[in-house]
Amino acid sequence: MSQIPKDPFMLLSYLNTQLRDFYPSLEDCCRSLSLDQGQVREKLKQIDYLYDPEKNQFV
Repeated sequence: MSQIPKDPFMLLSYLNTQLRDFYPSLEDCCRSLSLDQGQVREKLKQIDYLYDPEKNQFV
């Protein structure tokens, strides 16, 4: 978990790249990276980004 960015904007960029390149869903990404999906959603919601399953990215 130490390589996962803590800054919300860096986390946004990191996760959207992971979702685009490696994972078909946020659930798969979080499971693989050992992240709590609820915490990820809350952290990115603080900077007004929500997960869009149709696009498979935070928008």
